[in-house]
Amino acid sequence: MRIEKTVDRGSKEKLYVQIYSIISGRIVSGEWPDGTQIPAEDELCRIYDVSKVTVREAIQELVREGYLRRQQGKGTFVTYTMPHPGIVMRTRLLDNMHGEEVTVRKEILERGVREPSDEVKKVLMTEEDVYYVASRKVVNSERYKEEFFIPLFILPDIDKQNLADRSLYDLIEEKGTKKIFKVTQIMEVTIVQENLAAMLRMGEGSPALLVSRIHNSLDGSPVAYSRLIGGGKKHKLQIEFERIK
Repeated sequence: MRIEKTVDRGSKEKLYVQIYSIISGRIVSGEWPDGTQIPAEDELCRIYDVSKVTVREAIQELVREGYLRRQQGKGTFVTYTMPHPGIVMRTRLLDNMHGEEVTVRKEILERGVREPSDEVKKVLMTEEDVYYVASRKVVNSERYKEEFFIPLFILPDIDKQNLADRSLYDLIEEKGTKKIFKVTQIMEVTIVQENLAAMLRMGEGSPALLVSRIHNSLDGSPVAYSRLIGGGKKHKLQIEFERIK
């Protein structure tokens, strides 16, 4: 399989976007037909003289969009797909709702398998037990409670993971049986209930921000459901758009 080195380091376009374009171009053109095994990540790094992080980010995007599939122990293979019409924008949702130059501490309050509520069953479209993670985030002097509900098949070994020191988003991206392709976010003002007032150091009945996120895979099926509640005075939601083709 012959690949020409075409990465332009003088371009303003990010390197992973260029790698994405090169690989997807070969797939769409038919040069790499369905079933073709693409070079390993180390080989792509050598060919294009880029880091493994750059190559991995491009491949993850191609897997999300259905151009590629990973086969455990064998490699990464082309899955034929028709090219997407028009301009596709990649959205990067950054977990920064507290502004810059803040100190964030995270403490796991509860984790384990549980029966979901009717609300969670509806969102995750399941009657099965889910994995539940509740944590307290302290941002400077402000406190928040975050809850995650994840179908058990998404992260089969989640019980072995140290959840206090890493993002669940990153864990799903790295080890999940399905990746997050789309996030639907709802922000609303709610009232602090008695069971949360002491933890959040807020008065019962005080207004608080509630952020709910539904995380879906490429095929539209739910990957996770999360909720964040707190009463901080300052919030910042940052979204970046990158043109990838």
